[in-house]
Amino acid sequence: MPAGKSSLALIVEAFRGTVAGVFAISGVVNLLALTGAFYMLQIYDRVLTSHSVPTLVAFSILAAGLYVFQGVLDVLRGQVLVRLGMRLDSQIGPLAHAAALRLPLYGTSANDAVRPIRDVEAVRSFLSSQGPIAIFDVPWMPLYLAFVYFLHPWLGVLATCGVVILFGLTLLTEIWSRDLNAKATEAGLQRTKIADTNARNADVLRAMGFGDRASARYDAVSATYVGIQTRASDVTGGMSGVSRVMRMMLQSAVLGLGAYLTLQGHVSAGAIIAASIATSRALAPIELAIAHWKGFVAARQAHARLNKTLSALPDRTAPIALPPPSRRLALEHVFVPIPGAQRIVLSNASFELSAGDGLGVVGPSGSGKSTLARALVGVWQIARGAIRLDGAAIDRWPDEYFQQHVGYLPQDVGLMDGTISQNIARFDTEADSATIIRAAQAADVHELILRLPDGYETQLGAGGMALSAGQRQRIALARALYGDPFLVVLDEPNANLDSEGDAALTNAIAGVRERDGIVVVIAHRPSALQAVNLVAFIRDGHVAKFGPRDDVLNAVLERPRSAG
Repeated sequence: MPAGKSSLALIVEAFRGTVAGVFAISGVVNLLALTGAFYMLQIYDRVLTSHSVPTLVAFSILAAGLYVFQGVLDVLRGQVLVRLGMRLDSQIGPLAHAAALRLPLYGTSANDAVRPIRDVEAVRSFLSSQGPIAIFDVPWMPLYLAFVYFLHPWLGVLATCGVVILFGLTLLTEIWSRDLNAKATEAGLQRTKIADTNARNADVLRAMGFGDRASARYDAVSATYVGIQTRASDVTGGMSGVSRVMRMMLQSAVLGLGAYLTLQGHVSAGAIIAASIATSRALAPIELAIAHWKGFVAARQAHARLNKTLSALPDRTAPIALPPPSRRLALEHVFVPIPGAQRIVLSNASFELSAGDGLGVVGPSGSGKSTLARALVGVWQIARGAIRLDGAAIDRWPDEYFQQHVGYLPQDVGLMDGTISQNIARFDTEADSATIIRAAQAADVHELILRLPDGYETQLGAGGMALSAGQRQRIALARALYGDPFLVVLDEPNANLDSEGDAALTNAIAGVRERDGIVVVIAHRPSALQAVNLVAFIRDGHVAKFGPRDDVLNAVLERPRSAG
């Protein structure tokens, strides 16, 4: 069994005792809910006929005590369900967040990747509502029907017919709302995705004048979402209204039939009121369930998606903690596809690097250079072949342990909401100042940080928007060098750098090599390759040339001249 499915199953199984306890409490609550019916039965049949005030007082005190006890248990049941939802969130939430971090590596969009987190929220919200209470009360309906049958069989038959009708309404609600709720969920996600895209590209929309068209695109999707949501709400709301009317009609019918039976001498006057109260209590869970059906369907769909998502993600934990890598990096006939697609971008890539080597990777746009970078750090999965550190395939290293020995600067620099020191330290809560400063000095960005208003404690905001593109790139370089990782992969590290930044980058690459690390630099500008000793030229997804820097660069540069 996959690790995700096993973990989720174990967590859900751990809640069975709590659920059984809530079910038992519900049984007592429903038994005590007959207090009103019994009280009215005794008042009409004993107190009014005997004119006994002490009997009235005794029955009233007993009923009040039972009502208080019922209220305490009802409050306790609600609090247990709320805490059950919170406990579920605290235990499944980390699994959902881990899934959200891994799903983009398999081709899922960033917006869709956070769906597991939303699914956990949907389940928790339902557990904290009145919906589960209706579900726990439904199995106790026969208790009320039996009481009504005890008063008179005809009254019991009438109450049973009402229950059957409301169950039919519940079934119709399920049939009519199932597809609508699923479509509303998808449309809502699509609307959120477009809104997020528009917000992230607000400067482009403003500068190039197609903000109105982007808004029109959002409005069209939003109108679809609102329309589906309206139809879904109409179904559940309409059925809820019909169920209320049916319940009131049934109560009146029970009163009318009870009055007829009283006139015929078959039941007492107290039985009329008692039957009406018991019938109303029997129908209440169904009415409540219909009112909360939308939340129930959403929670059920969310739980199913969580099971599917968590069971589909493979387990990458290694059984044995390997020693830190220190000797070599080897690619053995590596094939890398685009995540979520079948198209191979990098084909049959093979080379080997030793401690102290610096490799520059050059080639035309779209040739597979960034794909190689993502595969080296385990971001994209390989289809065939192996990438090995000191002989061990990188997918055999535990994720966190492997990542301690890897530094990565992506082509699209992304800093996180937090301070500069937190970003450089990769949000390591145990990071010491000396290690953070050493990484900043290795990237030659220490002085730049000190000139900022709050130095290392400068808040960056989402995406690091408080800094220029060049500053973000240099701080991201410091983050890649944090902890002196053995393998450092830099994808277009000088895209936003000036001459001073280029010099800092060259020194950083040289520093990695001097401490016997391995550095791989994806570059378009030759200035990024001054400190490397090897170059790989990639063309059409193949490593066309690999060797000493000057030899490969000369061969690549001479090819166009000879062709001319």
